[in-house]
Amino acid sequence: MYAIVRAGAKQQKVAVGDVIEIDPTGAIVGDTLTLPVVLVVDGEKVTATKLDKASVTAEVVGASKGPKIVIQKYKNKTGYKKRQGHRQKYTQVKVTDISL
Repeated sequence: MYAIVRAGAKQQKVAVGDVIEIDPTGAIVGDTLTLPVVLVVDGEKVTATKLDKASVTAEVVGASKGPKIVIQKYKNKTGYKKRQGHRQKYTQVKVTDISL
């Protein structure tokens, strides 16, 4: 059994026991989150409607960071160049339950 959940602006496929990275939520380690469900697949049965009662429960494991991205800007013949870095922050959660 797996589900497609919406976490922030992204959708992710999750099953019980999976550890996923979602946008920062401000929750501390050990908190329980409920993620909204978009689709549930249980064997051959696919449920995409009437999911207002369905939920995915996840426990916050910790915080993490994504890969470093280097942004470089350059304009020819003007002496302008700029270098900037970015590293996205994430919250790691472990899926504990999928209920319909």
